[in-house]
Amino acid sequence: MATHTDPAWSLALLEIGNLAPALLVADRVVKAANVRILGIESADSAVQCIKLVGSSSDVRSAGELGLALGRQMGTSAELIVMAAPNEATRILAASPPVYSPLLEIYDSRVPREDFDPMEKNNSNAIGLLETQGLVAALHATDEMLKGAAVSLVGKEKIGAAYVTIIIRGDVAAVQSAIESGKQAVARLGGKLILADVIARPHPELAALLPK
Repeated sequence: MATHTDPAWSLALLEIGNLAPALLVADRVVKAANVRILGIESADSAVQCIKLVGSSSDVRSAGELGLALGRQMGTSAELIVMAAPNEATRILAASPPVYSPLLEIYDSRVPREDFDPMEKNNSNAIGLLETQGLVAALHATDEMLKGAAVSLVGKEKIGAAYVTIIIRGDVAAVQSAIESGKQAVARLGGKLILADVIARPHPELAALLPK
């Protein structure tokens, strides 16, 4: 498979509105096509850019699938495919995350160097609950953790008060927890962006998530 150091690879830039939809789309496209995820990068807005590498036909196929999935979810979705980008573009696309002290977030999510695809936890389901506003997110998290045998993976922020809570466990437990989280957000009058479950996340996606 092509890598970001291979001059023959092509690059797909798939922009998806918000982090939770972007993670769902990323998982679906790498399960469906022979591509790799360089990272998911923010541009100081809710929009997330999924960077995919592979052959020209593979990244286009993956990108078009992601474009359709994003639009089916009702979020924004845009796609650009660059065939054999030059060396400077390759280096720029694979640049490491930069920390923003103002927003207290990194501008991108890249595969963890210590990721072990054989680790048992990586085959578990993950649940995503994204809100606009921290209060509803934290309250929902508390109810999810109390109501089901799930563990907290992390709390991700992308600016503009968007918060994504990520949980892990077996499929049934994660589904139950996400449902209780949705109900908690609704009860509080919070703004729910997306709540969904990824069963058996692809290693390419799992490597982007906190331990």
